[in-house]
Amino acid sequence: MGDFQRPRPAADFLDGIAYDAVLCDFDGVVHLWPPDSMTSLDLARGLPEGTLAAAAFRPALLQLAITGAITDEEWRARVAADLAGVCGSRPAATAMVAEWTARTGSVDPEMLALLAAVRARGVPVVLVSNATTRLESYLAAAGVADAFDAVLNTARLGAAKPDPRVFAAAADLAGADPRRCLFVDDTAGHVAAAEAAGMRGVRYDGVAGLRAALGGR
Repeated sequence: MGDFQRPRPAADFLDGIAYDAVLCDFDGVVHLWPPDSMTSLDLARGLPEGTLAAAAFRPALLQLAITGAITDEEWRARVAADLAGVCGSRPAATAMVAEWTARTGSVDPEMLALLAAVRARGVPVVLVSNATTRLESYLAAAGVADAFDAVLNTARLGAAKPDPRVFAAAADLAGADPRRCLFVDDTAGHVAAAEAAGMRGVRYDGVAGLRAALGGR
């Protein structure tokens, strides 16, 4: 094996940033969930794969949670109620949801380093997440509450991506013209909506691609 080469700090290979602000999604970009974080709970209970996800991410219910119409706690209680039949009882379903709630993902250190380098160049980074009222406490627990200049939690705004109000509010938080914002997300529809709002959109597929996009490439 060759000698280990310590990676250079992200700032070393940022030649320049072509934008006045970076608006960045959380899950799937900065924060990653293990692929089996939900299915393993299904399988442990003899349930078909996707049972928990289907209940938790039922579009009508999820929309209530990510627009703040219900709290995170209310959302999870409704998920447990929906699962009571397949789990055999409400207590069993509540225990399953509690175990899911206790699980955590991981923060990508390379992505955090890149965002820190962007901020070091004087370019604000705003987190823009379709999230529940739990987001702020989760960021604090993960140790990344200070990794962004501002946080736009859609549950606090009352509108969720791809609603154009989200992109306007994010640009306002950054203090930047939307046309001078780079929006980064792993969901194609959200990227398209940001572009319709006048931003440059990048569908996230890794740090290398984002680094190139930051330079306007």
